[in-house]
Amino acid sequence: MLPRRSATEAFEKVPTLVFPNSATAAAELAGEVRQIIETKNKAGQPAVLGMATGSTPVPFYRELIRLHKQEGLSFKNVITFNLDEYYGLKGDHPESYGCFMADQLFNHIDIPEENIHIPKGTIASDQVFAHCREYEEAIDAVGGIDLQILGIGRTGHIGFNEPGSSRESLTRRITLDRITRQDAASDFRGEENVPHFAITMGVGTILRAKKLVLMAWGENKAGIVAKAVEGAVTEAISASFLQEHPNARFFIDTGASRELTRFKLPWLVGPVSWTPRETQRAVVWQSKKAHRPVLKLVDEDYNENGLSDLLSEQGPAYQLNIRIFNRLQNTITGWPGGKPNADDTYRPERAGPFPKRCLVFSPEPQDAIVSIGATIDRLREQGHDVHVVTLTSGSLRVADSEADKFASTLLELGATAMDSAQWKEQTDYARELVRLIEEKGEFGEDPPVLRRLKALILRGELRDAAHAVGLGQEKVVFLDLPFYEKGRYRRFVSTNEDTAAVAAHIRGFKPHQIYLTGDAADPSSVPAIGFKVVEAALKECEQEEWFGSCSFWLYRGKEKSFEPHEIDMTVPLSPAQLERKERALMRYQSLSSLELGAPQANRDAAKQYDALGLAEYEAMECFQRWKRTH
Repeated sequence: MLPRRSATEAFEKVPTLVFPNSATAAAELAGEVRQIIETKNKAGQPAVLGMATGSTPVPFYRELIRLHKQEGLSFKNVITFNLDEYYGLKGDHPESYGCFMADQLFNHIDIPEENIHIPKGTIASDQVFAHCREYEEAIDAVGGIDLQILGIGRTGHIGFNEPGSSRESLTRRITLDRITRQDAASDFRGEENVPHFAITMGVGTILRAKKLVLMAWGENKAGIVAKAVEGAVTEAISASFLQEHPNARFFIDTGASRELTRFKLPWLVGPVSWTPRETQRAVVWQSKKAHRPVLKLVDEDYNENGLSDLLSEQGPAYQLNIRIFNRLQNTITGWPGGKPNADDTYRPERAGPFPKRCLVFSPEPQDAIVSIGATIDRLREQGHDVHVVTLTSGSLRVADSEADKFASTLLELGATAMDSAQWKEQTDYARELVRLIEEKGEFGEDPPVLRRLKALILRGELRDAAHAVGLGQEKVVFLDLPFYEKGRYRRFVSTNEDTAAVAAHIRGFKPHQIYLTGDAADPSSVPAIGFKVVEAALKECEQEEWFGSCSFWLYRGKEKSFEPHEIDMTVPLSPAQLERKERALMRYQSLSSLELGAPQANRDAAKQYDALGLAEYEAMECFQRWKRTH
């Protein structure tokens, strides 16, 4: 029997366990898997596990490997069934789920090869139906799945059961949703290269498992997790069908829990400690709910929406409204580096020293310009010494077509040169590039020379984009951290070598301000790993004299934008500044549709402030003060 939920979880229709981070959740789940395996072994039966792919289960698989190598957990009597596979990819394709499972788990444990089951992505079209039926029969033949591991996509899918999948659906071929393909774009070096079809277990297949655990990490998953856990059961969100399973649970981290009622609107489920941040959250929520600016809220608004305790403690409404309005207003500043010789009592950034040394960390070469390019422009314009430090080369995101374009240009220049002999070295290099691209195929691993060229292409794009916001190339630094250069998406592991490289640069620069991102990202992503590396590097520096006068600001990249109550500083952008940022983004050739939408996200942020009754601006870039934990 699943444990009874508390009153604070009243809105949740499936048990949801919230962990401080993905590693803690992975350890808990791996411990449960160990118990299943050992119990089945004692009974002389195999343990049958349903496996998931993608970045979400990576911490879990690493913990299983640790249990095997360090604590002797054997998988010889384990049978596995994977949820899905891209249709059209061979099993040895680097982005196939067969290759993923081998790399992330199977090659590191003692599971017999014949016990591994993964749908075949290369089955002939006229044999797909029979293959899917055989997959179902194979599951039934071993007594069903004891524990099915799941992730959740942004569309709410489990497996590849996209919106519209019925509760009774079985293993089948399915067309992938546009959002699902967008999310896989970086793995395939462009959305256009992502397969359009997949073979997946059906919702009905999944629900036949004896136990289900769905994992989700990071704020980007918070919205869809809340809909699946608290919303109606609907074919539009296949994960919502877990509400109907007698032994299903969600394992999520703090970031993925943010939209659950008990965290987002805690006053609706129990007593609240009315901290300044929680008070601001409640007033902003009330303003949105009432569709009125903060200063127009009245006592009845609070009393009728579960906020009578707040009103009795900090009211009446008029005084509370003014206090929160002033706090929101004080986050707005045209001086992100601090205004020199000004009273900074109510400003987000201190006035001195002036000018400041500002260090902007960019996980990949596009991130900083995409997210806070206009603020970088403003800091530079106001006289601060701004350096953009890109942690990784970003070479994995560059399509072969970009490298081929470069090689073709070289060949054409060599062919039309007055003295073609002088171009022999360059044309030989270009021919070698063309050969390597053709030899490796569309999705093969890039050899070092090709990966280096792709890194150089992105370097040029970043320098060009930085120039568009007023930064010279000497203000752009490329660290090319080893974790990225030696790995690939979903398979990165940072080391002390990465930390040392970042720490050395920070020490050399001695910044007064640091901007960084990745704190709310998926733990296996480049931003999240980069954030952890910078955090470790800062820990090494915290005893140094300059450190105490440094301020730290978080910005958001692909992750969910800050809510107004979470913002500590917002920089308003004029139409001209936003236009400069848009021109800077045009210098990149490999931005995703999400990244290209950054200017609209900046406009949307300004609309939120406008709706709260604050000054109306064209756009805003928003920041949260990072309160480091020691």
